[in-house]
Amino acid sequence: MTDREPDDYEFSEGQGFEDPYDEFDLDPPELDVDPDKVDPIDSRALTDMLDERNLASDEVDTEELLDVALSYMQINRFEQAADAFERVAQFADDDRIEQEAWTNKGAAHAELEEYDMAIGAYKEAIDIDDSSEHAATAETNLAYALWEFGRSEEALEHAERAVEIDERFAEAWYNRGFFLLERGLAEDALNAFDNAIRLGERNTRILEEKARALEEMGEFDRAKEVAQEAEEMREEAEADLVDEQQQQRLDE
Repeated sequence: MTDREPDDYEFSEGQGFEDPYDEFDLDPPELDVDPDKVDPIDSRALTDMLDERNLASDEVDTEELLDVALSYMQINRFEQAADAFERVAQFADDDRIEQEAWTNKGAAHAELEEYDMAIGAYKEAIDIDDSSEHAATAETNLAYALWEFGRSEEALEHAERAVEIDERFAEAWYNRGFFLLERGLAEDALNAFDNAIRLGERNTRILEEKARALEEMGEFDRAKEVAQEAEEMREEAEADLVDEQQQQRLDE
């Protein structure tokens, strides 16, 4: 395994299927956390609240439980999240919620490096509806899990499938490019990276992979230019982080 990895696992945001590929953001309104009473970085306090919500109801409210499971993901309680997602999938009447639950269950197992269980969960999600928004996420996540599991040829197949489902899924284009490059198909990988960039996925990670593809194609001058752009972007991000930390100290 190289130190260059395909995109992180995609997670859903719960009740919101209109734009499933927004940046992962969790803030379930039902938690009603008073920041004056609970330290927002105290994961133990949040976990206690989630456990109370999980155990207090005699009936399974799948939408509420989905929010609980997603909140477990936010505080890195992946085992609890996987269990909760499985319950959502078992009791959901809505196929979209069930598919979302299986997709996120796979992501929880992947965070635990339980790739065989992740693969199974992603396949459950895809079997429900193989052309939906969540199917595209499940396909690209499945590709990564298969790659981690040593099944690289299958990984590329599912990365291709994710792009077929949603041609505007930038992360899927990046993953497709990564797996193509791992197979030595640098020109095809470059096209995939360029598609991802056109769709807004422009960051140091993708620029570094694009530079690597250009190098393998023998276009060393272009590779150097792209690598330099990636380095400048990284330095700018680090400077922004330092400024943000300094501002936080001034505000304290």
